[in-house]
Amino acid sequence: MSQASGLAADPASLPSAEDRTYRKVTLRLLPFLFLCYLGAYLDRVNVAFAKLQMLDELKFSEQVYAFGASVFFIGYVLVEVPSNVILHRVGARLWIARIMISWALLSGAMAFVQTPLTFYVMRFLLGVAEAGFIPGVLLYLTYWYPARRRGRITAIFLTAIPMASVFGSPLSGWILNAASGAYGLSGWQWLFLIEAVPSLVLGVVTLFYLDDRVAAAAWLDEDEKRIVAGAVAREEEEKEGLSQLSAAFRTPRVWLLGLIYFGIVCGIYLNSFWVPTIIKQTGVSDPFRIGLLTAVPYLCAVIAMIALNSNADRMRERRWHTLIPCLVTAAGFAFTAWAGGSTVLAMVGLVLAVAGASSAQAAFWSLPGAFLGGTAAAAGIALVNSLGNLAGFTTNNIVGWLAAVTHSNSASLYLFAAVLVASGALVLTIPARLVNK
Repeated sequence: MSQASGLAADPASLPSAEDRTYRKVTLRLLPFLFLCYLGAYLDRVNVAFAKLQMLDELKFSEQVYAFGASVFFIGYVLVEVPSNVILHRVGARLWIARIMISWALLSGAMAFVQTPLTFYVMRFLLGVAEAGFIPGVLLYLTYWYPARRRGRITAIFLTAIPMASVFGSPLSGWILNAASGAYGLSGWQWLFLIEAVPSLVLGVVTLFYLDDRVAAAAWLDEDEKRIVAGAVAREEEEKEGLSQLSAAFRTPRVWLLGLIYFGIVCGIYLNSFWVPTIIKQTGVSDPFRIGLLTAVPYLCAVIAMIALNSNADRMRERRWHTLIPCLVTAAGFAFTAWAGGSTVLAMVGLVLAVAGASSAQAAFWSLPGAFLGGTAAAAGIALVNSLGNLAGFTTNNIVGWLAAVTHSNSASLYLFAAVLVASGALVLTIPARLVNK
C-alpha cells in the first residue's frame, strides 16, 4: 500500500461519528434559523432608516422617534418569559412560525403610521409579536447541541444581526431613494412593506421545515438520533439540578446575567438605532451612501464574532471572551465621540463598537445555557433576555434626550462606554467552573 493510501485510511484523520452527525444537524438547522433571524432583526431596526425620511414627512421630533423605537421593548419584555415557556411546551415549529408571521404583518403595517400615537402603538405591538424569538431559538439550540459545541453555533446564528445591516442597510437606503413616490407611497412606507415579505414567507416555511425535538427528525437515522440525544442528556445531568421553572427566578446568577446582558444590549441598540444618524451627522447626506457606510462595521462584526467564539469553544473559556469585547466596544464608543465630525475617524470607532458589542453578545449566550436545563432554561434564558432588552427602551430614550439637550451624540457615547466597562467587569464574578465548558 502506498504512503498516500495509508494516510487516507488513517482513522485518526477521519471525523468521528459525532462530528459527522453534528455537521449534518448544523447544515439542516443553522442556515434556516439564520435566515429567520435576519428577517426578524431587519424588521426590528429598519425604523432607523425609515427615520431619515419619516420624521420630516410626519413632523415627528427626535424624542417621538426615540420613544417609538424604544416602546417596542416594553411589549417585548412583558411577554417574553411566558412566550418561551409556551414554546418549550407546544414546540418550536408552531410557536416560532406564529411569532414570525405576526411580526411580519405588523411590520408591514408600520407603513401606514401617521401620528405619534399610532407609531407608539404599532411599535409596542411589534414587540409583543416578536417576543420570544431569540430566547426561543437559543433554547431550541440547547435541545440539539451540548455546551462544548454551542458557542460557535450561537455566534453564527447571531451573525444575523450584523448581516441584517450588511445587506439591509444598502437595501434600505436604495429603497428610500428608488421607491419614493411609487403608487403614491413614500420611500419609508415602501421600506416597511418590502422588508416584511421575507419574514412572512419564512414564517410559513417554518411550519413545514423545523422539527420540535431530535426524536421527530426524519432526516436523522436512529444512530444519529442516539448520538445527539445522548450528548444533550449527558450535559443535562450535570446542571446542578437547575431544571425546574422556579430555579430561573430564585437563582441569583440568572439575575446577575440579566444585569450583565443589560449593559451589552445597551451597546447593541446604540449601534442598531443610531449608527445611521451618527454617520449622517459627520456630513454624509445621501441615504444610499449612509447605508453602504453602515454596512462596513457590521461586516467586520461577522468576522469577529465567528473567530472569537470559535476560539472560545476551542479553549472552553467563556468569561474573558465576553469581557474583552465589552472593553473593545467601550473604546469604540469613546473614540467615535472623540472623532467629532470626521467621517473616517468616526467609522474607525464604529467598527470597534459594532464588532465588539456583537462579539460580546454572542459570547455571552454561552453562559446561561451552561448551568440551566429543562424548563428553567426556557424561563431563565427568556428572563435574562427580557432584563437585557430593557436596555432597548432605556438606551433609545437616553440617547434621544441627550441629543435634544446637547445637540450631539457624544455624551451618550461616553455614558454607554462606561456601562460596557461595568458589564464586562461583572462577568468575572461568575465562577469559571460553571461556564467554561
